[in-house]
Order: sequence, then structure tokens, then C-alpha cells
Amino acid sequence: MATMDVRNRSSGLLVLWLEPLGEDRWLQPGERFRIRTDYQGEELAFSVDMWIDTDDRAVGIENMAVWVEHGDCYAEVTDRAGNTIECGHNRPPEIDERWRRSRTTSG
Repeated sequence: MATMDVRNRSSGLLVLWLEPLGEDRWLQPGERFRIRTDYQGEELAFSVDMWIDTDDRAVGIENMAVWVEHGDCYAEVTDRAGNTIECGHNRPPEIDERWRRSRTTSG
């Protein structure tokens, strides 16, 4: 089994995008998640991309994508206690509403 820990050491939110599924989980400052996949081969199971979105950064949000390169793309994400962390975890309500509106007006 391959595992990777992601920690938010910033003072704002860190959005963890799990790819290729496009799932989002929002880490509060000091929060840490563990990502697990069933892959047991020699290649690296994960890769990481970070980027700057100036609008996000202006309101204290950073973004990172963890790509499941090998193994089941439905990787398990847990907190320190081993509890499953679902897509949308800690997503701010105003972001949720903005995304909901954009889906209804774009289709």
C-alpha cells in the first residue's frame, strides 16, 4: 500500500485536489490528511502539482493537486485518527454556493 501525508502549515485554507477524479478537500491550518492507494509496485504512486491562483491567494486559499499515478484512482483519504475524509470536507459555504450557481447557469 502506498501512502502520502499532506499537511497545511499555512495560516489559510489549503485545497487538496485528488486527481484524476477532481475531488476537493479543504484543510484548515494545522490539519493533516493521509492518502492511501492499493498500489504496491516500484513506481511512485503519487505526484504533486501546486499552483497560484491570485484570486484564491488574495482570500487566503492555496491549491495543490495530488495525482494518483498508479493504483486505484479512488484513493482513501483519512485524518490523523483514521476517519475517512470525503470530497467537499471543510468546503466554505460561499464556495459551495458559487459552484452550485455556476453549474445551473452554465448548462
